[in-house]
Amino acid sequence: MRKIFLHILASIIIIFLFAMQNGFSQNAVSVKASINKNKILIGEPIQLTIESTVPSNAEVAWVAEDSITHFDFVQKGKIDSLIKGDQKSFRQDVIITSFDSGTQVLPRLSLSVNGVAYLTDSAIVEVGYSKFDPQKDYHDIKDIVDVENPNAKYIPWIVVAITLLSIALVVYFIQKKKGTKEMEKQMAISKLTPYEEAIKSLEELKQQKLTQNNQTKLYYTRLNDILRQFVLRKLQIASMVKTNDELILQLKQLNISNEQFTQLAQALRMSDFVKFAKYLPGENDNEKNYSIIHSSVELLNKIEK
Repeated sequence: MRKIFLHILASIIIIFLFAMQNGFSQNAVSVKASINKNKILIGEPIQLTIESTVPSNAEVAWVAEDSITHFDFVQKGKIDSLIKGDQKSFRQDVIITSFDSGTQVLPRLSLSVNGVAYLTDSAIVEVGYSKFDPQKDYHDIKDIVDVENPNAKYIPWIVVAITLLSIALVVYFIQKKKGTKEMEKQMAISKLTPYEEAIKSLEELKQQKLTQNNQTKLYYTRLNDILRQFVLRKLQIASMVKTNDELILQLKQLNISNEQFTQLAQALRMSDFVKFAKYLPGENDNEKNYSIIHSSVELLNKIEK
């Protein structure tokens, strides 16, 4: 009887410890989104801050939304990271606005950690117009009054400076455009088709085993460039002079499914994550992003431009 009692007690302790450990591992992940104001005028900017704390060895796929209903993106800041002990924190500030009056709901945003989706809290934003009081007196538009400009003597010099600056900018953009066309021309000389060239480059990249030699940043740079060059040659999209965010917006216009587009967008953002936030993804993540780029090349090759 005593042995049975001890056996039951030991089982209860093991179950308790497992539950505690599982609880701790869940609590080790936190995601949240906050806004700096809940009431705005139409078109007024809002700062949306997305934050996450995860174990330092976790595989993270950042928020992938490119559009939010009733809201427009104005500016996306870079993703900052900080390692403290056995945890890693991420933060990104995004400027959004809304041109739809009334009560608008900022939805929950999804962040993936080790393949598990975590959602931020939603928020309510009141969007309205400037207040107008019809009871106040109407002020007519006054005539223009000429006022002597004390800085009039500097105007000729300002005109000269603006002229010289304009000339310099024109020369700069002409040279830049010339360089871009030359680069595109050189890329078009390849005897291989865009698809053959991309597949060959991907195979060569795989054989180099860069991630196994602590060259993860170079690996994602090459992976990104292979896709960009393929898109340039196959679809005639000037991908080499675009940021990844700009390229994602242009690829969204193509005839591909939402699931395929989301995977491709996440792979491109992972490249930025590695290059600018110095994030080191796991080997499974590296192989997954390689497969996404490879399948995206095959998919985009079927699109007729």
